[in-house]
Amino acid sequence: MNRTLNVVRLQLINRQTFLWLPLIILFGALGLSLLVYGIIAAAGVDGVKISGGAQAPLWYFGVVGAQALTRTFPFSQAMSVTRREFFTGTLLTAGITAVVLSTISVIGGLVEQATGGYGMNGYFFYMPWLWEAGPVAAGVTSFAVAMFFFVIGFWAATIFKRFGTLVLTVTLVGVGLLLVAIIALVTLTRSWPAVLEGGAALGAFGMALWGLVLIAALASSSFLTLRRATP
Repeated sequence: MNRTLNVVRLQLINRQTFLWLPLIILFGALGLSLLVYGIIAAAGVDGVKISGGAQAPLWYFGVVGAQALTRTFPFSQAMSVTRREFFTGTLLTAGITAVVLSTISVIGGLVEQATGGYGMNGYFFYMPWLWEAGPVAAGVTSFAVAMFFFVIGFWAATIFKRFGTLVLTVTLVGVGLLLVAIIALVTLTRSWPAVLEGGAALGAFGMALWGLVLIAALASSSFLTLRRATP
């Protein structure tokens, strides 16, 4: 455990990647959204305004996942850190950051509900469909989305380290073709109503829980690839 925590310290040597950039993106998007809300309110529009900008740093987590491997993995191997310790410590670091972001999102959503959207009926953190199961469920959903993008980036980086650019490119194209095939199958079988009904029945929290299962599968795949990757 001590060696795993050392990996966490290693990842946080450059706090910009895991801490400051996500926070700058989050609060930068909040500031821009508030300016837009103010402009709309000044124009006499009183309707509900939802920006959805709180997801901005979650997309950045894909970049964080890739950088967490490519920038620090070679250095960790020079320090005789095992691949298992590096993998566990890196995911723990990402989990800590995801918890921080999701906590901020929940607090922000509660503040927005209490203030009527900053007095402008404008909501940045609070999204009704995301909060329908309560603030804890909203926090878990935010955490799951952040970790999903992180693991995607980390997974792609492990393929790059193990097999190189060509295999990574072919793999990404293959994933894209698979997604298109799934969309085509659902469309041709006219199953979209059933898919939408199933998603509505699960809700954001239910989909987040299934997302955690997918995250575990991708993380396991990443670890198996990392075991044979060269620094």
